[in-house]
Amino acid sequence: MKVIAFNGSPRPNGNTHRALRMVLDELEKEGIETELVEMGAEPVAPCEACGICRQKKDGKCKITDDRVNEYVTKIAMADGIIIGSPVYYGTMSAQTKAFVDRVGFVCGANGILKRKVGAAVAVNRRAGALATFQEINNFFLIAEMMVVGSSYWNVLFGLEQGDVESDEEGKRIMRDLGRNMAWLLKRIV
Repeated sequence: MKVIAFNGSPRPNGNTHRALRMVLDELEKEGIETELVEMGAEPVAPCEACGICRQKKDGKCKITDDRVNEYVTKIAMADGIIIGSPVYYGTMSAQTKAFVDRVGFVCGANGILKRKVGAAVAVNRRAGALATFQEINNFFLIAEMMVVGSSYWNVLFGLEQGDVESDEEGKRIMRDLGRNMAWLLKRIV
């Protein structure tokens, strides 16, 4: 079994990275292979809504000057997907939105995400985490994925790098999320 996490933050070792790492650590304790992709630190072009991925059904986006096609290949080989995003101006980062749109169209056209397990993680300073959490979960649900929950919303609080380490409840929620995802994967894969 394998779970791949995508960090939608442009800060590779920031709070979203740390939150995702907490979840992945629990999955690894359960014997599940993990990978953390720092996609928010790289350029991700927005979807052009051209429909070519639906016409060709080859599992690829026509845009080839970023790593989205590589990400789709990784997703196709994974059993579970985690998307983490910081909250910018009350919603997910632009990098996360571009990723979700592009991956969503390509994977949807090819049935790549159907019945995989998904989990959303949001990190914010004050407000917008719930909207971000819901937007990522909407992506999973539209793709016919099974969404994993935790002991509360999958949210941590922090502004400066490392602040999430002080959010004791948030850290527990991330650990619970990892254990819940492992539990579900072991029953369906």
